Amino acid sequence: MEQITDNYNGALQQLVGSGFNAKSTTTDVIKGIDLTGKNIIVTGGYAGIGLETVKTFVQAGAQVTVPARDIQKAAQNLQGIDHVCIRTMDLMDPASIDTFADDFLKTGKPLHILVNNAGIMWVPLQRDSRGYESQLSTNHLGHFQLTARIWPALKKANGARVINVSSFGHQIAPFDFEDPNFLHRPYETLQGYGHSKTANNLFSVELDHRGKNSGIRAFSLHPGSVIGTDLARVAPMELFQQMGTHDADGNLKPEVAAILKNVEQGAATSVWCAVSPQLDGIGGVYCEDADIAEVDNGQIEHRYDDPSTLRGVKPYSVDASYAQKLWALSEDLTGITFEAN
Repeated sequence: MEQITDNYNGALQQLVGSGFNAKSTTTDVIKGIDLTGKNIIVTGGYAGIGLETVKTFVQAGAQVTVPARDIQKAAQNLQGIDHVCIRTMDLMDPASIDTFADDFLKTGKPLHILVNNAGIMWVPLQRDSRGYESQLSTNHLGHFQLTARIWPALKKANGARVINVSSFGHQIAPFDFEDPNFLHRPYETLQGYGHSKTANNLFSVELDHRGKNSGIRAFSLHPGSVIGTDLARVAPMELFQQMGTHDADGNLKPEVAAILKNVEQGAATSVWCAVSPQLDGIGGVYCEDADIAEVDNGQIEHRYDDPSTLRGVKPYSVDASYAQKLWALSEDLTGITFEAN
């Protein structure tokens, strides 16, 4: 019987029994892992779960590069952390991505782990210089371009991983191939976020399929519902009240706060995907709570006032034909031919 080696159509979406859970922290999942001599890039690595991810990698011995749109904020938040290099990059500015990648490639260093962590959510309609909607531009297209440009360094590692930080939010919407940039339909910010997160999952499926022969595996993940991040900084309070997480005065309900993850727990799945030997020989999978997620065919009841129920991966976001179609569209939108092999 032929061994299944990638996650087309969710073929590998089965729990591995990692021994971890929603309460597991970065300290738990990095235990026993030595990253001495490893080079890692973490986008958005200066706030929230990205910052915690960087700290964890550094403590395990890695050298981490953090591309940042806000250099001053990055320097302030990363102050006192050794073995971190901050460089300028804006995911909505293609030229800055090329410059960042070129500068890294000039060092001749292999890149062992790329964590595409940066993201935006709940923003009003904004467009980049190409006219692309900002959540798609930042959350997917910018990371697609970065991964393509940095690919030679990933190949040089002779065994690398690309981690795309997605979200349960992918369940909000499948990817809209007809109007990905909201040119012909009313803008709805959560629809934009949802389909950008579906894009993260589909990108991981196809990237892994194409890259595994070069020793490069890809993963996507849901960090969990995490308190203490910048992601919801522009969201209206009415939205949280409608979801049932906040009371009439705008306060987070104590019973909800009790089951939200802290940043150490929220970053755990990113770190697990990046370093766990339990994922050797596996790729393209969507993970949560430091394990591989199950496919959600409608059998999981989701309640926004209970974040522990926000789990599972939708079949449309691991669909092989959609993954291939998104790859072609991403090449078209970015103007990049990404030969990931």
